[in-house]
Amino acid sequence: MNKWTRRAFISAGVVVGGGILVGVAMRPGNRVADLQDAVADDGETLVHAFIKIDQDNVVTVISPHAEMGQGAQTALAQMAAEELDADWDKVRIEEAPALSDYTTYTLGRGYLLKDVPLPGAVIPTIDGVMMRVTNALNAQITGGSLSIRATGQYGMRVAGAATKDMLKQAAAEAWSVPFDQIETEKSMLHHHASSRSAPYATFATAAAEMTPSYTPELKDMGDFSIIGQSVERQDIPGKVDGTAPFALDVRVPGMVYATTRRAPVFGGTVVRIDDAEARQMTGVIDVITLPSDASEGMLGGYEPTGETVAVVADSYWTASQALEALTIEWDSKGRDSVTSETIYAKHAQDLTSGAGRESDLSQGDIEAAFDAAATVIEAEYRVPYLAHTAMEPLNATANVSGSSAEIWVGCQNPLGFRRKIATALDLNEEQVTLNNTFMGGGFGRKAIPDWAVQAALISKAVGKPVQLIWSREEDVRQDFYRPSSTSRFRAALDDNGIPQGWQNTYVNKQEPVEAPLIPYTVAAKDIGYIQSPSHVPWGAWRSVDESQQGFFTESFIDECAHAAGQDPYEYRAAMLSDHPRMKAVLDKAAEAADWGTPLGEDRGRGIAVKESFGSIVAEVIEVTMINRDVRVDRVVAAIDAGVAITPDGLKAQVESGIIYALTAAIHGEITIEDGAVAQGNFYDYEALRMSTAPRIETHIINSGHEIGGAGEPGTPPAAAALANAIFAATGTRARQLPLAKNVGFYV
Repeated sequence: MNKWTRRAFISAGVVVGGGILVGVAMRPGNRVADLQDAVADDGETLVHAFIKIDQDNVVTVISPHAEMGQGAQTALAQMAAEELDADWDKVRIEEAPALSDYTTYTLGRGYLLKDVPLPGAVIPTIDGVMMRVTNALNAQITGGSLSIRATGQYGMRVAGAATKDMLKQAAAEAWSVPFDQIETEKSMLHHHASSRSAPYATFATAAAEMTPSYTPELKDMGDFSIIGQSVERQDIPGKVDGTAPFALDVRVPGMVYATTRRAPVFGGTVVRIDDAEARQMTGVIDVITLPSDASEGMLGGYEPTGETVAVVADSYWTASQALEALTIEWDSKGRDSVTSETIYAKHAQDLTSGAGRESDLSQGDIEAAFDAAATVIEAEYRVPYLAHTAMEPLNATANVSGSSAEIWVGCQNPLGFRRKIATALDLNEEQVTLNNTFMGGGFGRKAIPDWAVQAALISKAVGKPVQLIWSREEDVRQDFYRPSSTSRFRAALDDNGIPQGWQNTYVNKQEPVEAPLIPYTVAAKDIGYIQSPSHVPWGAWRSVDESQQGFFTESFIDECAHAAGQDPYEYRAAMLSDHPRMKAVLDKAAEAADWGTPLGEDRGRGIAVKESFGSIVAEVIEVTMINRDVRVDRVVAAIDAGVAITPDGLKAQVESGIIYALTAAIHGEITIEDGAVAQGNFYDYEALRMSTAPRIETHIINSGHEIGGAGEPGTPPAAAALANAIFAATGTRARQLPLAKNVGFYV
């Protein structure tokens, strides 16, 4: 697929010159006839592509988004059920199959056109255009915190309301009464004047023959009865008792096992393999070399990953032992001299030269601001490569036989995976069946199909169903990493210490494009970037650019506050007059954390605020110094996501994002030595442990603003808030992550 950005869609011809290319009407219409057999069992009627109703009046919401622990499917079902007036106790959830009709076309509306006023008459056409574009891109994506704010808002709510209207119309016609006299409640239709009532199931078949509206009337926030409630998630019981189906649970008759080792230096190739010892081991079936692959994911294309050696055996243990028995000579293609320090040195060189600098924002007279400055402060920050390390190891099961293939995998883009697998096998996409399962975390890594392609190629080579399981070491050393980055700042402060000029250049830009921008009122701003590529593959990591930019910008504004001799919270608040919503979130976090009250000796508070993925999060972190080591005591977070669809779920995602961010801020560092990743498992790529996790409090603001994301916005402020807290406690400013390189942490 092409790069999942606004630019990709623009190049696809959807948005032209700031307007919408409508052309011929490409309206989705009612797709249920084509989908009935694919998603509905006996006794079930598909009324809308996203909604089916069975003979027992159970409503099943079909989610085009995957479930990787974030609770998105539950929230999406709530949004559909709310507008449908469904009985929540009889609502079920299914994940959509990997079919083109389930492209996440609503992401186009939510991401590209959220600021474009669309007349109701063109919305069906726009949805049709978006469907065709996402089809071309094979986009069935779960990522970017877009599930709820795009598919939920423009897909599920619309589907629920449209389905309700079709059911009402069917009842009105059957009862020969006016449409507007039909009322709905808990999956029942009522005509009170004639004392008639019927369950939705009665009219499901008739409703399914109608064309759904793409502009039905939606409820006001004050009328919600399901949205805003903390309902029980249907995926949790199975995850607790072990019955939930993950990809690793798949068993296929005749299945064998495989594990792999890719070239340790990215892009490397096999020179020679001594596999004699491995082939003599009982249970070993084959040793296979797989080609380099220019993998594709949600963000961009990548350099070839390098050739891979796979061992196939009758058990994973045997395969892993045989892999260790191999002697492999690799050709590193001259990249074995690259180290982390040479990469950072290239950052510095590129920043100093300024060649190829692209502008994110140029506002006001930056040179005049610095000429008139009472004080100029400068700082440079840098962050390392980071791996994803989802709890579930990468794995996939493939059964390739002749002209067909069936794949079982947990991934963030089923359609994209299906296309990539089909291409690798020289099959048509329709010849590949992809079964998507629950994921034990994803964070962006499971949007890139490299390991699933490997499973398919291995199955084809041995002529058997194969379950491929990567070791944790392979997972860490063959990731698509959050890129390392360096960021240089200058600020021009006036006599009152207030910035009048803000200049920032950083290396390695991804998405979102607005990540490096600041909300603070500064007359002159000059923000730009330089790409400083290396051979290390990069990809989307939870919150993408927002994670490093949150650390950069919120650390530097703290330095400005200190240079001005002002309180960091009050300093920020005073410069948010143009962003009252953000100020309200900042105020809430400060209030809940008792900002300004004394903490005592060897203690400190830090604060940071960041808007990302449509939501605003402010965090206050408290630390205590114990024998020169830092103990993280408490995190207070406030979030405005517009409307909390599932408050408990929203809190869980904020807390998850904070833990993920603190892990990275304290410990996270992938280093490059001799061209390869040095780390391999949790003993040298540490994670925050339960014993060192802080107490987290989350406060939700339901502003009624447009719905924002939940999975990623909790991550960006945390590193800066922690670094700022350490400065408050010690007077030592940390400008490089991980923080454990600067101070010790209490365990």
